[in-house]
Amino acid sequence: TKQMMEELGEVGFWKIAMRPGRPMAFGSLKPDSNRPTSTVFFGLPGNPVAVMVTFYQFVRNALLQLNGAKQVEIPLIPVRSAQGIRKKSGRTEFQRGIVFQDPEGQWVVKTTGSQGAGILRSMSEANCFIVLHHDQGNVEPGDWVDVEIFDGLL
Repeated sequence: TKQMMEELGEVGFWKIAMRPGRPMAFGSLKPDSNRPTSTVFFGLPGNPVAVMVTFYQFVRNALLQLNGAKQVEIPLIPVRSAQGIRKKSGRTEFQRGIVFQDPEGQWVVKTTGSQGAGILRSMSEANCFIVLHHDQGNVEPGDWVDVEIFDGLL
């Protein structure tokens, strides 16, 4: 498939260092008799959660910009983790989470549980993405993490 896409146009990237969503592609198709201008394409992963994550991280803003909207970055909000989270450095992870106020009134986040890319429940219960950055390792309870709130996103 990558070879075919390269013949039809230009592949910007074929996979990325993120989880879920590593097998994601982006590029453009050359103009031809059916397309008078080049056309961008996104190749999204197959698992439902991976599709949702990559759509919100990449495709959503691209579609908004193609329709004339100004680029709106999804804000990263620092909150404390209510639990330990395992994470290997070397890729960015978007874990599905729930932001809530603890008994002391502080905003904290916890995961929705199992984070497999095919576990749709992890998205339906979440109100945010917990963004674990590329060089970040394991998270201990009380550590600061960044979240992207779904309000206005979904």
